[in-house]
Amino acid sequence: MPADLWNFALACYARPGVEQVFLRLQDSGADVCLLLCALWLERRQVPCEAQRLAQLRAIAEPWQRQVVQPLRELRQGWKAAALLDPQQARLREQVKALELEAERELLGRLEQLAQKWQATDEAVAWLETLLEDRDARELLRVAATQT
Repeated sequence: MPADLWNFALACYARPGVEQVFLRLQDSGADVCLLLCALWLERRQVPCEAQRLAQLRAIAEPWQRQVVQPLRELRQGWKAAALLDPQQARLREQVKALELEAERELLGRLEQLAQKWQATDEAVAWLETLLEDRDARELLRVAATQT
């Protein structure tokens, strides 16, 4: 398993079926970066505590709202026009790259907070606090164990 959250996220996202699940969850309002962090913490066996989850949310929610979401909305809003305009398509790809960089920054901030948290020998369950979809949780956990 990659030690850092960014490389863990890349490896997990590349597993079969994960991208589709994350896109579906994202479309329904889930914070994919927070879910990836939760998976990473589960794999590292860091206990899930309400205070820790609140700290992660305090970092993730404003960043998602102020940085990632506006970039995503701009990129998605240009989708149809970019099919007809090569220059806009090029700009849309740049916005997409900036959106990904914003997500990378968020993952870095989440990791910086969480990396000092101590692991335990017991199984931990972060995803239950963030995701109701049992099938999605199972698929994501399987993918995480294969990274």
